[in-house]
Formats: sequence, structure tokens, C-alpha cells
Amino acid sequence: MTSGRVTVYFAALLARTEDGWEASDTELDDVETLTDLADLAREAAVDDDTVVAFIEQEGTWFGVVRVDGEDDPRIFISNAAAAARSSYGAMLTDELLGRDEDGTDDLDTLDLDGTEDGEPTAADGTPPGYPAAADTDTPAAPPHGPLGDAGLLADLGIDQRELLSLDSDALTQIAEALGCTEVLEAVR
Repeated sequence: MTSGRVTVYFAALLARTEDGWEASDTELDDVETLTDLADLAREAAVDDDTVVAFIEQEGTWFGVVRVDGEDDPRIFISNAAAAARSSYGAMLTDELLGRDEDGTDDLDTLDLDGTEDGEPTAADGTPPGYPAAADTDTPAAPPHGPLGDAGLLADLGIDQRELLSLDSDALTQIAEALGCTEVLEAVR
């Protein structure tokens, strides 16, 4: 008899307002891409102000996604290798590593077969400045450790060094620095 293990996530959105922060837990059921998560964060935003989305998996890893208005989301993952083994973590890790949703990276979709007349190629036919074909066959493995923008919360009171040092109970420590511990605990 095989016992299945259920993966438990906690996700919350912290939306900055002129009166402080509003927190809400969030359902990730409809989130399949970073765009979905960013759209969810923008819906929670007050006057296009900052929203911090936090995803945590059973103390294994945590991820922070910061959305400021229509700017591209900024992402930090505490342990990319651990995160890549879970659906939501893989979504964030793939984005940071430049992989498409189907697991390929951007170079896999380029047509590197032809060159313009007179343009030199490497022995394998790859134009200069591009990785050799063997380099693009296997996407880079996620690192065993942090990945992304560790400075994404610096202006909110959590500098890069402090974010990199967080491990268990990171959400509570982030909430303390943002001054929204009570608001967050109400949705936990």
C-alpha cells in the first residue's frame, strides 16, 4: 500500500495602503503562471501600490513575489532546488531561469539553423555569440539555495542580507519588518 503525501502551501497577499498593510490569504488553485499570480496581486492592490505575494511550502522553501503597479514582478526564492520540485515553486523557478512553461528555455525556440550569407558559424552550425547546441538541450538546474532578486524588499525594511538569512517562519519575520504581523495572523 502506497501512502500519498499531500503538499501543504500557505499563500498570502500583503497589499500596501496609505494606512499600512492589508493581508489576505489567497487560493492558488487558479494560478498556473506567474502572470496569473501577478494579476491576482494587482487585483488586491490599492491604488496600484505595492503588493507582496508570499508562498511557503511546509518550511521547505518560501518565495516572495513583489508587484508594483504594472511593472514586471520581482521574484525571490529561498531554495530554488527544493522549490523546483513543487508546482508553484517550479512556476517561479522556471521564470527566474528563463524557461518557458513547457520546460524549454528561450534559446530552444530560436531558429539557429540558418545564418545570413557570409556569416561564420561554429563547427556545429551555431552562429557566433550563441551557446553551442549541446548547451541548450538541457536547461540549467536550479541552484541548491536562493535564486532571484534578494533586494526586492530593501525599501520596505528587509535588506538583501536579512532576506537571505531567513529560513523557517520567514513570513512572520517579513510581516514584522513590514509592520503587519497582526493583520497577517488574522488570515493565517
